[in-house]
Amino acid sequence: MLERSIADEVEAAIKAGSTTKHLDTLKQVTDLFLLAAESYSGEQIELFGDVLERLIKTIELRALADVAARIALAETSTQLASVKQAPPSVVKRLAGNDEITIARPVLTESARLSPEDLVELAETKGEQHLLAISGRWWLTEIVTDALLKRHYPSVSLRLVTNPGARMSASGYAIVLKQAETDPHLAVETGVRVDLPADQRQQLLKTATEAVRQRLLSRAPPHMFEEIRTAIATAASGADREMSRTRDFTAARRFVASLAKHGKLTEMALLAFAKERKYAETVAALAELSGSSVEVIRPVMQSLRDDGVLIPCRVAGLGWETVTAVLEARFASGSMGRHELAKAKEQYAKLTLENARRLLKFWQVRAADAKPQTH
Repeated sequence: MLERSIADEVEAAIKAGSTTKHLDTLKQVTDLFLLAAESYSGEQIELFGDVLERLIKTIELRALADVAARIALAETSTQLASVKQAPPSVVKRLAGNDEITIARPVLTESARLSPEDLVELAETKGEQHLLAISGRWWLTEIVTDALLKRHYPSVSLRLVTNPGARMSASGYAIVLKQAETDPHLAVETGVRVDLPADQRQQLLKTATEAVRQRLLSRAPPHMFEEIRTAIATAASGADREMSRTRDFTAARRFVASLAKHGKLTEMALLAFAKERKYAETVAALAELSGSSVEVIRPVMQSLRDDGVLIPCRVAGLGWETVTAVLEARFASGSMGRHELAKAKEQYAKLTLENARRLLKFWQVRAADAKPQTH
């Protein structure tokens, strides 16, 4: 039989011990298989798989140091990647090769790799192998979950930009955490059609204004209204403590009493902010900065963080207290690491002189404005 003669030829090549002979035989057997791959029976495919795997296993030992061997295996991987009838055992062996140029073609294209195979590879191989898997035209949640659990930002980005990669809520949770410090990832994640509404809202809650605007400009027509509504909800401060209508009278009176008795200190403000006592935080910051609630209230309501930094600098607050004040604007939770890092950098650059100048300007403007009670 033709197949048996192939097996015999491979055995002879292996025994010969010549790298050149091994590579020539690999090319011949692969070419022969590809000539009629669609017409082979399951038994014939299995036989080709046995002889190719044995030959590849022998060549792999040389591929670590032999460029020609690596090139030959990469070519074989490329040839078999798009063949539906490729021997599964051979494809799996090539996919598990540590050399990415050999593994990439089958990792990216071969339909012979099962979800179980891909999960195993996702759990054991390195970043480049995971990136190759992430680019496959179709991936189920079980595979994307395994890929995301390795926490490679590059893999997360590849997955969210791959429309054929299905992702679970738990997978998205990992991505959203990474997106807090990665604006590009945040935008690409935000335009995903399958991103659950509550997780899109979560993303927008901590996103910068630039990310929100970029997200809106990238929104596909059928998602534009949904994303615009989600941004509007986040921008309106629906989940922000300072969005509630309130009367500051009691807080003003309490803070004034503390100040009168010399008990209004930075530590007192820190305690108010950490306990999410919003009205007291606003009133205390106003008193410590020599300003007023009418000036502090609007900067605390703003979606921007930089306005809050002005009275904090005038009051001479330490960064721990500034962080607590920034986060007191939310009913719960905390700001993203990226936002806090950006605010900390801005605060360090803000001079006392400039802060005082701005705060004085705001005070003059507030004095001419209509008094507000919330």
